[in-house]
Amino acid sequence: MSDYRVAIVGATGAVGTKMIEILESSSLPIKDVKFLASIRSVGKEMSFRNKIYKIEELKADSFEGMDIALFSAGGSISEKYAKEAVKYGCVVIDNTSAFRMSEGVPLVVPEVNKEALKQHQGIVANPNCSTIQMMVALEPIRKKYGLERVIVSTYQAVSGAGITAINELKQQAQDMLDEKVNIEANVLPCSGDKKHFPLAFNALAQIDVFSDEGYTNEEWKMINETKKIMSDDELKVTATCVRVPVMSGHSESVYIELKESDVTVADIQAVLNGAPGVILEDNPDEQLYPQPLNSVGKKEVFVGRVRQDLDVKEGFHLWVVSDNLLKGAAWNSVQIAETMHEMNLLKSK
Repeated sequence: MSDYRVAIVGATGAVGTKMIEILESSSLPIKDVKFLASIRSVGKEMSFRNKIYKIEELKADSFEGMDIALFSAGGSISEKYAKEAVKYGCVVIDNTSAFRMSEGVPLVVPEVNKEALKQHQGIVANPNCSTIQMMVALEPIRKKYGLERVIVSTYQAVSGAGITAINELKQQAQDMLDEKVNIEANVLPCSGDKKHFPLAFNALAQIDVFSDEGYTNEEWKMINETKKIMSDDELKVTATCVRVPVMSGHSESVYIELKESDVTVADIQAVLNGAPGVILEDNPDEQLYPQPLNSVGKKEVFVGRVRQDLDVKEGFHLWVVSDNLLKGAAWNSVQIAETMHEMNLLKSK
C-alpha cells in the first residue's frame, strides 16, 4: 500500500481546518502533510496525528515531493497555483469554483459520479456546497425513476461565506439585542458587491454577485454543475439561493419532476432509505424532519418532508439538509481522495 504526502492549501481557513480534522481519521494512507497558507500565518503551528507542523508560505515550488494537494483558499489562489502543483506530479482536489466547469476537469460527488475520476488530467473539482448535498439526495431517485426538472430554493448558512461573515453575524445579533441604532454590515450578501446588509434576524436573497438573466453566480453554479455532474444538458434546473442567519448547515427545498408516472411517496422514501450518504428523517406524525442544527459535524445528507405535488402527479417536494463545511466542502474533498486511492488513481512518489 502506498503512503501519500498531502498538502493542504488554505490550512487555516474554515474549510482547511475541517479537512485536517477529517484527514486525522481518514482511510487514506498518509506519510506526511504540509500546511500551506498566506504569509500572515507562516510560522504558526498546527498538529496532525500527534506531530507538530509549522505553517509554510504558499509558493509555486511548495508542491515538490507532494502527491495530493487539497485546495481551499479561494478561486484566484487555485487559478494561480493548481497547475503549478500538477507540474510537480501532484493530484489537485480543488474546493473552489476555479475549474468546476472546465473541460477535462471532473466535477465529482463520489456517491453520484465517481467514474468521472478516471478522466482526470491532474485536477479534480469539488462542486459547490449546495450542489453537492442536492446531488446526493437526487441521484438515487434519478437512477430509479429519471428526472425531468429540478427547482431548488436554498437556505444557506453564514459559514459558507467564511469566518469574517460568521463574526459579523455574531456582532450584528448582539448589537440588535442591545437595541443599537446603527448595525454595521461590511461582508454580506457579497463582499465584492457595492452594498452590504445585515444578516442577523434577516434573510438575504443574494449569494455572490448578480449575473445573466437576473440570477446570481451561486444560482448559475447550481444550475450548470447539476447538469455536468448528472451528464444531462437537457435536464431542466433552476435555483434561488438565500443566505439565512444559521451558523452551519445548508437547507434546501427541492421540487422535482420524474420521468416515470405512478410513483408514490413511499416509493421515493424507499429509494432514499439506505441510499449512499443519505439519512431519511421523514415522519410528520412525530415532527421528524432534517434540521441544520442537527446536521453539524455529520458527513451525511439528511432528507425529509417528502410530499407529492398536489397538481403534478410526477412532481415531488423534498427538504434536504447537510453540514456545508463537511459534505459540502471538506469531507467531499477528502472523500474524493479516498475514492481515487480505492480506484488506484493515485501514485506515491
